[in-house]
Amino acid sequence: MLTNPPETSPSQEINQSLAEFCKTDGAKKFHRQRHLLDTGGLSQEEVQAILDTTKSAKHIFSKNKQPLNLLNDKIVATIFYENSTRTKSSFDLAARNLGARVIHLDVTTSSVTKGETIGDTAKTLVAMGVDALVQRHSSSGAAHQLQSVIAKPISIINAGDGWNAHPTQALLDLFTMEEICKNIEGKKVAIIGDIKHSRVARSNIRLLVPRGADVHLCAPPTLMPEGIARMGVTIHDQLSPAIDNADFIMSLRMQTERQQDGLITSLEDYRRLYRLDHNRLKTAKPAVRVLHPGPMNRGIELTSELADDLDISLIQQQVTNGIYTRMAVLLLLLFSEDGTR
Repeated sequence: MLTNPPETSPSQEINQSLAEFCKTDGAKKFHRQRHLLDTGGLSQEEVQAILDTTKSAKHIFSKNKQPLNLLNDKIVATIFYENSTRTKSSFDLAARNLGARVIHLDVTTSSVTKGETIGDTAKTLVAMGVDALVQRHSSSGAAHQLQSVIAKPISIINAGDGWNAHPTQALLDLFTMEEICKNIEGKKVAIIGDIKHSRVARSNIRLLVPRGADVHLCAPPTLMPEGIARMGVTIHDQLSPAIDNADFIMSLRMQTERQQDGLITSLEDYRRLYRLDHNRLKTAKPAVRVLHPGPMNRGIELTSELADDLDISLIQQQVTNGIYTRMAVLLLLLFSEDGTR
């Protein structure tokens, strides 16, 4: 007697669709890297694999909010030595959306307070069987340090290290921009603010320039790092030429805790010279869009009216896309059909 084949549930269809993206050449290459420490080491093939998987995750997961089981045999540990709202929460949601178990290490109550090194802390978690370590640290190079001391084939994901890098932020920024313009090549992207202390700026530059974007940086001279023009960007110390005809403008957080160093004359002067508002955007492209990686100092980097203008501001879209970008990164690094790394 003939029987009908078993029906495929919506969740199974989603699993199968996302799993397909892990079989492309770019995805396989990224999987073999094991880690995501910065954007500079990514090939265009790998970047595109992340963007395509992000797009797929956003499209199909929005139809079904139930956790998937693609990573239900994986454990993801987050270690944040610095405070975070967006990055930590979105990594948590991303891992759980894929079915992974998540361990949050509370640094304030861990052996770190007794002098334990970041390497020994990570080794302890690895010995407990974790498959990925998501780390944020105030020291530049901390993620690379982990890579050098962890021998077991686990994945290390840099969630921000000092002034150096924040790769998933740059990837979600790129994804957000390309949702608007389809292709960033030839588009003018202006990055405004404290470039010197910004890991977000550096990771964006390393990602945008190879993709053909025309990247312009603008900051007070004391907040512009020496030699950064060698990264293929145009430097400004005045706002108007930086944002003139810009397609996208990214405003960076003014790190007020650093102002005791006297790098700017005052926040009021910074506001007067570099704050974005609707009037200043008149020289940019008519369809210009504004981004901010957060957290935002309203009234200093940009006005509240601009930040909340959904016809121009992409800030909330960035937050949403952060979940799907981090889902893509975890999936591409950790998923394999045969269960191997």
